[in-house]
Amino acid sequence: IPDTAEEPIIDEISASDFPVLTIGLGGEGIPQRTLTQLSREMKDEIESIPGVLEAKVGGVREELLEAVINPAQLEAYGITNDELLAAIARNNRLIAAGAVDNGKGAFSVKVPSVIETANDVLSIPVKATADGVVELRDVVSLRRTYKDAQNHTRANGKPAVAIEVVKRSGVSVVEVSEAVKAAVDDMRRNFPANVEVSYIADQVPDTLAQINTLEGNISTAMFLVLTVVVAAVGIRSGLLVAFGIPFSFMFAFIVVSLMGFTYNFMVMFGMLLGLGMLIDGAIVVAELAERRLSEGDAPRDAYVYAIKRMFWPVIASVATTLAAFLPLMFWPGVTGEFMRYLPVTVFAVLVGSLLYALLFAPVIGALISNTKKKEGNFALVEEGRFDELTGVLGLYAKVLGFTTRHPFVMVGGTLAVLYLILQGYGVAGNGTQFFVDVEPNFTSVNVNARGNYSADELADIVQEVEERVFDEGYIATIYTRAGGGGEVGFGRGGGSTADLVGSMFIDLTPRDSRDLNGFEVEEAYRDAIQGIPGARAELSPLERGPPVGKDIQIQLQGTDLDILTRETRRLRAHLETLDGLIAVDDTAPVPGIEWEISVDRAKAAMMGADVTSVGAAVQLITNGILVGRYRPDDVDDEVDIRVRYPEAYRGVTHLDQLRIATRDGQVPISSFVERSAEQKVSTITRQNGTRIMYVRANTAPGVLADTKVSEIREWLATADVDPSINLVFRGASEEQEANANFIGFAFSLSLMLMGILLVTQFNSFYQATLILSAVIMSTVGVLLGLIITGYPFSVIMTGVGIVALAGIIVNNNIVLIDTFNYLRRENPTWDLQRVIVQTGCLRLRPVFLTTFTTGFGLLPMASGVSIDLIGRTVEVGGPVASFWVQLASAIVSGLTFATVLTLLVTPAMLIVPQSLRNGRDRLVNLVRSRTGGTASA
Repeated sequence: IPDTAEEPIIDEISASDFPVLTIGLGGEGIPQRTLTQLSREMKDEIESIPGVLEAKVGGVREELLEAVINPAQLEAYGITNDELLAAIARNNRLIAAGAVDNGKGAFSVKVPSVIETANDVLSIPVKATADGVVELRDVVSLRRTYKDAQNHTRANGKPAVAIEVVKRSGVSVVEVSEAVKAAVDDMRRNFPANVEVSYIADQVPDTLAQINTLEGNISTAMFLVLTVVVAAVGIRSGLLVAFGIPFSFMFAFIVVSLMGFTYNFMVMFGMLLGLGMLIDGAIVVAELAERRLSEGDAPRDAYVYAIKRMFWPVIASVATTLAAFLPLMFWPGVTGEFMRYLPVTVFAVLVGSLLYALLFAPVIGALISNTKKKEGNFALVEEGRFDELTGVLGLYAKVLGFTTRHPFVMVGGTLAVLYLILQGYGVAGNGTQFFVDVEPNFTSVNVNARGNYSADELADIVQEVEERVFDEGYIATIYTRAGGGGEVGFGRGGGSTADLVGSMFIDLTPRDSRDLNGFEVEEAYRDAIQGIPGARAELSPLERGPPVGKDIQIQLQGTDLDILTRETRRLRAHLETLDGLIAVDDTAPVPGIEWEISVDRAKAAMMGADVTSVGAAVQLITNGILVGRYRPDDVDDEVDIRVRYPEAYRGVTHLDQLRIATRDGQVPISSFVERSAEQKVSTITRQNGTRIMYVRANTAPGVLADTKVSEIREWLATADVDPSINLVFRGASEEQEANANFIGFAFSLSLMLMGILLVTQFNSFYQATLILSAVIMSTVGVLLGLIITGYPFSVIMTGVGIVALAGIIVNNNIVLIDTFNYLRRENPTWDLQRVIVQTGCLRLRPVFLTTFTTGFGLLPMASGVSIDLIGRTVEVGGPVASFWVQLASAIVSGLTFATVLTLLVTPAMLIVPQSLRNGRDRLVNLVRSRTGGTASA
């Protein structure tokens, strides 16, 4: 690698690399050197904070010690460019000359000649004769300055230096932000009075608002759940069940903390999701104990009986739920890193609930309970007098009487309903999406431009876009970066586009102070930034889920650059014609020119010149030649020493007038070089050693990426793409397919694990299959919910909801069938129909309670409403509700649908084997009667 090349950069890409806070330093009349010095001091102070990974300084220019050549003096002294450069390079070295050992001691020897001050540079001898020495000061003017500006930063519409703070993984964003602000506030006391310090893109208020809102929703769900439980089983038993909530949560917090997880959004929703499930075991135990108490048992005897009777059913029900969430804990990839907090938290909550239900609840219940008077309905149920039951229980007993007398009608009707729903979803379904659309509190705008613009021209273009955004309002803070290089982007698509020249990150004003929601504000910005002369601005929404970039990303891979570029541009042109696609871009070479200097090596050799000398001469009128580095006392980093011509000599026309030393004296390089304008090469991207380009786009609001991908695939099938080009759909499409496959695998594995547990528990393949049939019903119920609500099927959120439902819904069947087996075993003389009806009547209340508590706790979120009892607020939509609405609605709809069918279909299925045997016996008797009793069974 040439000595003049920049250092290679090796980066680890992480979703947590987005700055948690940006600090702006600016002010009227503040010198660049002052802001640079202050920003460096602040960077060092911030990076000393333990939770800070990095503080990136933007908007500052690197310092430079510039030696500006005086061409007239250089020519007067007869000094060539090569002599000048060589003299500087040879005199900026530290030579370790070894050691001297004379037998009585050893001494190191070194020859220090490192440049430490500007005067050291000026005193370098360039040429010496008998008449004297020409020093560098005689032919150059030395000045300490800055490199040419490549980018500009602005904070809240004013020029500023920006410090972007990135936290370490696993560290609290709140603690880091507070520590950074404390350090900055302490430092700013010593700043000049006119230096303005501003905090931009602070994630803490939004994070705290979301966490507090979710905590409020958990409190609301807890209140709703306990209201239902107390109304159903009384205050004492309600309190007994309620004690399980803090116990399970504290247990989960311990587990989550030991695993190194932070208190984040996913952990919080895991608590909310587990809230309805964690009390199921305690409800089953408490409900049975209540029934025994009403029969006259002492509290201790009632709870001893309840725990003995329900020990294995509770174990089985919690174990099957854990089996559903267990595969999700091993979710691979970026999406897995994002989602894995959820199953781990639910797993920890359920383990804590199991310990409470089996160990603590019986002890507490025995202490706080009293013997009760026997309830009339329970007495009638136990005596088999179902016709005398009243209320909901009496109605349910009558329905069970019908289903057990006509099981095939019930089963057939259920299958018909399931089939019709599946067919209806095929017609009325609303498509598929990778994640969910979350109402934004932040957004960003990317600016693209093509051409040979200067840094100042790019800053002007980006500033015009910024002004249009400002005119729309709803801005709390805005941070703008302008410059080339493809490293200035925020949001989806980031900074990987070759023509990306600027970007701005916008923190919206609080939602309750706006008359538009976040989506509408983004739409207003999108309309405002259209039609920028010489540029293309696009809204780039921030990703609130797993980072996948733009909605549609098509990778083209090939070996022939011309063919690859042509097909990339053709595909982009087609995408721009499609309705529903916005912000279409590609990574093909952007239009622009660069000057190419072609050296005739033969002519150059004849004159005693070469390519190296030509290159050095050209560098003198561009960025200058790096001849060394030195470290001044007032900076921490080394400062480049560059030699270059004065600004008046820096231009394209001066390329032809450059002179280099040859054996015939100073000769213009135009004697043996040819200058030509060629296509500019911006960025070359390779993957696995092969050249690739991308065509990318976002979808318009209300348009699903999956639908557009299907349209593009159909076009590609007939587009006659060059056979040397390999096309692959990346980004959300690739992640959607990979995660759909994983969720399908996790779902299958969950069913297998649950099947093993159920067969072990009930020793019956038929009963295990019957219990798992509820999973099919719940999945169909989810699809019915999607038809009713109009939501698309989210691979991540709806998929996780279906897997979670698989573990939740089987609990009802487990308790139902366990009671059926117990009654049948204890009462072998009873008619099977009586056993089934009595089972349903005995288990109606606990099944209702376990289902209702899980669904009722999530119902507000499933409705898109955030109810915060602590904050006393009700918010329709909003970031929290829109983030979780599809997962919550999937669980609520699937649970409700499957529970209703479970209470009806499971009893009918339990009597099906006997009905089949009775039918077979009637058929055999009929055949025997007609054949004179000679036919065998």
